[in-house]
Amino acid sequence: MKTLVIIPAYNEHRSILNVIERVEAIEPKVDYLVVNDCSRDDTRAILHDNRASFLDLPINLGIGGAVQSGYLYAREHDYDIAIQIDGDGQHDPAYIPVLINELTSTGVDCVVGSRFITNEGFQSSFMRRIGIRFLSSLVKLTCGLKVHDATSGFRAVNKTGIDLFAKYYAQDFPEPESLVTLVCSGCKVTEVPVIMNERNFGSSSINNLKSIYYMTKVSLSIIMARFQFKKVVS
Repeated sequence: MKTLVIIPAYNEHRSILNVIERVEAIEPKVDYLVVNDCSRDDTRAILHDNRASFLDLPINLGIGGAVQSGYLYAREHDYDIAIQIDGDGQHDPAYIPVLINELTSTGVDCVVGSRFITNEGFQSSFMRRIGIRFLSSLVKLTCGLKVHDATSGFRAVNKTGIDLFAKYYAQDFPEPESLVTLVCSGCKVTEVPVIMNERNFGSSSINNLKSIYYMTKVSLSIIMARFQFKKVVS
């Protein structure tokens, strides 16, 4: 099946080539697209000089806009499967075949890679795990989906998911809200265990100062998505 790996990147000049090389080594038959979200470092130059496949956004759209740009590309080029991984190296491309197999063999619309099913590898900080557990519980409360890692951006979707995300995708910290969007639109979602790596370079967009804002905004977005999404798509 025609498959695209979407790799959003913002200031990832120290890790992006390694991510691309890992994807090509593990799944040489799939395509990839790096979405450079108007990086302020040498990310664009590195991608250009190494003749990488990339989309260069003229302005910074944030993670949601960058990822949605990848889904728009996937829809316009008629891909059957889109796989989203981060450009910082936290997501191990070795699990791409696992996500594809689960997606194609079970008939679901989205497969999420979760680090909290077997609790192996990098588990994040204690406070972040508490926050993730809360958001996962909120997702279950609002739409009935039991998910261990609601914040995981390591996921695969089929053509139905591609079409949906090309039209509707949350812009700020979109992973939990997008799960609600999927379920409320009638899509089936499941998880598979994966092992994630700790970020080697750079820093997360969610720091201690932003954590309260993040939790409040995402929680409200999840609740609003539950009650508004069906009305929007109709």
